[in-house]
Amino acid sequence: MKGVVFVEFLEMVEAEFSPEMADDIIDACDLPSGGAYTSVGTYSHREMVALVGALSERTGTPAPDLIRAFGEFLFERFHVHHAEFFDGINNSLDFLERIEDVIHVQVRKLYPNAELPRFEIDRPDQDHLSMLYRSDRHMGDLAEGLIRQCIAHYGTPISIQRHDLDDKGGHVRFELSRT
Repeated sequence: MKGVVFVEFLEMVEAEFSPEMADDIIDACDLPSGGAYTSVGTYSHREMVALVGALSERTGTPAPDLIRAFGEFLFERFHVHHAEFFDGINNSLDFLERIEDVIHVQVRKLYPNAELPRFEIDRPDQDHLSMLYRSDRHMGDLAEGLIRQCIAHYGTPISIQRHDLDDKGGHVRFELSRT
């Protein structure tokens, strides 16, 4: 997992909880990296799982809720740092349709060794989009948070149905419909 994700996660913890909380969860986990992340570094996703678990224990918030909240936070950070991905896009379905074939292509140019999740996109018409998420890192909740914030960002009324296709969050279908 790219270090930028860890950096942004700790930024969210500092913003939503406190800098002390960020230090506390790093100290509570026996992290191979020691909790020192660089944006371009690559780290085991297990470190993210450990950090989220430590935050969940301290806040009483279920880990899936924290990961979805992080996805929402991360979407806005992507918007700030990669505004070029949003150029010419006027609604969430159009943006999400481009994830695999446009955005992930550009991300791989920035981070050649990035291990990104895979999305299979089906767009039967302008009002519907199906996204099949697959990842060995089992971050379906993160994907959901990113999708939800994309919808909020564009302000288009969209309903989401989530279908977990395994019990680990690594294979999820999201059905989106304009309402």
